[in-house]
Amino acid sequence: MELDPVILSRIQFAFVISFHIIFPAFTIGLGAWLATIEGMRLATGNPVYRRIFDFWLRIFAVSFGMGVVTGVVMAFQFGTNWGVLAEKTGSIQGPLLGYESFTAFMLEASFFGVLLLGRDRVRPGFYFFACCMVSLGTMFSSFWILANNSWMQVPVGHEIVDGRIVPADWREIVLGSVMMVRWPHMLLAAFLTSAMCISATGAWYVLRRIHNAEARVMLHWGLGLAAVLIPIQLFFGHLTGLYVLKHQPAKFAAIEARWQTQQPASEVLIAWPDSASRRNLFALEIPKLGSFIASGNWTARETGLDAFPVEDRPPVLIPFFGFRIMVGMGLIMLAVSWFGNLLRFTGRLESSRWFLWATFLSFPTGFIAILTGWYTAEVGRQPWVVYGVLRTKDAVTPSLQTSDLVVSLIIYVLAYSVFVSFGTYYIYKLLRDGPANAADVIPNATPSRPLAFADDAESATGGQRERVR
Repeated sequence: MELDPVILSRIQFAFVISFHIIFPAFTIGLGAWLATIEGMRLATGNPVYRRIFDFWLRIFAVSFGMGVVTGVVMAFQFGTNWGVLAEKTGSIQGPLLGYESFTAFMLEASFFGVLLLGRDRVRPGFYFFACCMVSLGTMFSSFWILANNSWMQVPVGHEIVDGRIVPADWREIVLGSVMMVRWPHMLLAAFLTSAMCISATGAWYVLRRIHNAEARVMLHWGLGLAAVLIPIQLFFGHLTGLYVLKHQPAKFAAIEARWQTQQPASEVLIAWPDSASRRNLFALEIPKLGSFIASGNWTARETGLDAFPVEDRPPVLIPFFGFRIMVGMGLIMLAVSWFGNLLRFTGRLESSRWFLWATFLSFPTGFIAILTGWYTAEVGRQPWVVYGVLRTKDAVTPSLQTSDLVVSLIIYVLAYSVFVSFGTYYIYKLLRDGPANAADVIPNATPSRPLAFADDAESATGGQRERVR
């Protein structure tokens, strides 16, 4: 692979966004979790909820800050590396990113300070309102980012004037059918990521026999939330596949590693796609299943990569494996959450140490699913940066020099490695130490009812907990 300015610019942007996307995705789910826990604290007055809230608030604050810092440089790359893209699509992408500032950043900046410093300075009801506004702000941020990216995936509501792509129908751009499928898909991915991390943290504490009251809430609530959300996510994943089949058939063929048009089409479960010979090595496939998955018909004709000019075909290896890894992570989340709830209902959850280890080790599944899903969407879109309208090779800044990009990429790698390593280690320390002791937190109200999902006296009172290091 020749390291020309196009490839280096793509590698640089992929590197930056890979580090960035995991933090906003995490904080979207954590913001909703914090609002929920604070609402339960207000409703019940149980001090356990307060300790859980204060614990996850610290992690949310660190993750939020890391997301902001890792995301700032992406905006600069539009001007430095992708000048033609910015020039040709700025009248659409500029307002979409601006709306993110006017809505998401406004809410987050206005109420984040209240969240961190206002617990004892504002009324409890207003503090809960601030929690909800911060959570809403994180969702607004994802809305505008997905609106921008969905338009690049399936450009609608625009016209071309003097070589520039200008808006013709903002409603179609912002609220198009593709956007209304992809945004819920991303939100659910963020919620599932946080749910798996929360349940994994609870399982870790149960295994270590510390923070028993808080661990039960995290473990039970995290698994319960994941169990409810994962079937909905699978449904929206199916809808996402249908939009890809309709609007990006070349990407769909690459995901399936379908080199030739087939009728009926088989479904390749696993293989090694060989792009040189345009065939699959060591393929394990099921006849006719590909037609049924794509079209709901066992004998339907499915388009292969041979139906597209060579210059319009996306790479196959990354979309093929990325999609299967993403689905695999979803199936792991499904198995862990559903089996965990079965154990909970039968009263064996905390005593099944093998399952607690499985839950703990499943904490990265959401992050992996988001990254591989993103790679599948972005690499599968190639060779287009705005699908069918602007090619990636035509979108880079013409004056870019390979040497400059190599130097900047090295600087990014070094800076991000140091910054993210320190931030991740600090989050690990917070997770290792866990929630504060009961004596360290002065609850705003006394308990009024037993703690949900926990019926032992320690959970209801937030009493003494044994620490095992």
